[in-house]
Amino acid sequence: MNDVLFGSYEAEDVTFLLKDLSGINLEGSSGVREKQIQAGGHYSESLPIEEKPGKEYMDLFWDLLESHKKRVALYTGIVAEQIYHSKGKNVVLVSLARAGTPIGALIKRYILDKYGDTLPHYSISIIRGKGVDENALRYILARHQGMEIQFIDGWTGKGAISRELQKSCKEFQDKNGVVLDDNIAVLADPGCCSTIYGTREDFLLPSACLNSTVSGLISRTVLNEEFIKPDDFHGAKYYKEFEDIDVSKDFLETINQEFPSIFLLAEEEARRNMVNRKKADFTGLEIVKRIAYEYGIGNINLIKPGVGETTRVLLRRVPWKILIKDFHNPDIKHILLLAKQKEVELVHYPNMDYACCGLIKQLKG
Repeated sequence: MNDVLFGSYEAEDVTFLLKDLSGINLEGSSGVREKQIQAGGHYSESLPIEEKPGKEYMDLFWDLLESHKKRVALYTGIVAEQIYHSKGKNVVLVSLARAGTPIGALIKRYILDKYGDTLPHYSISIIRGKGVDENALRYILARHQGMEIQFIDGWTGKGAISRELQKSCKEFQDKNGVVLDDNIAVLADPGCCSTIYGTREDFLLPSACLNSTVSGLISRTVLNEEFIKPDDFHGAKYYKEFEDIDVSKDFLETINQEFPSIFLLAEEEARRNMVNRKKADFTGLEIVKRIAYEYGIGNINLIKPGVGETTRVLLRRVPWKILIKDFHNPDIKHILLLAKQKEVELVHYPNMDYACCGLIKQLKG
């Protein structure tokens, strides 16, 4: 296994440790995939069909990026400062593909700009119910002996990936005798699943609005035994057909330009977070359980809380309802647009910490 240039990012921004499955037809319609998943199939065995975003939606993305860029830069800085002050230069940034990839690239750039240190940054796969890519972890540890790993993602929902990583790191320690820090650094932690975060608000990262076109043109990761052998990295596809609408580098550059203006504030906020570190108590899961009870949902995996996860429901699942805390929240403009386009019911649900919550349609039972 060798790391090869994969994706549309510059090589200095990230190295993807993924097997290239670009030539294989893995996509299925949302309806077909949803039936397969709810019938016991695993979501990682296939891919959703990625649709080209329309002009109205892209205009909204650019508006959101412009209005949110300074806050994204600040939260990136707060997270980067906490990583750097706790682990220094002796750290490898490992983002979880694919939502974590642009965030890891921004953190790498921030530390380079502020401190002049170039940290290695890899993007690897983690899959709910299957775990983190152990082959990728072994590769990183072999290449960077004696260095610590810092896992990075974009945001938290109810904490499923955080718990998956904790379980994976424990299993990896049992097998390999290597202790890994299983705390995921995230920009937005509304689910209270991490102690390294930029904010606990359910804040919209503009990158959450898009799929591959803001994540290096990389698909969701795939773990299908037909194509992924035991010694392979998990797989993904490169969507060459979207090169003309790729905004991955634009997103990085836009946020990167804001860094100098927030250096001091980011360091102050990071030190405050480190002194008054709030524990990860996964309180978001309790809200999810309440929603499950109220709406008669037997599988909490069909409940996706938070603005990032709700976006994902609308973009690639079969949505049933969208719960909205405050219809006037500017962070949910794209949610309202997508719901209107897909004719999904919106429900006012003020009694939650999240800005919104996506409910996936139950297709059986």
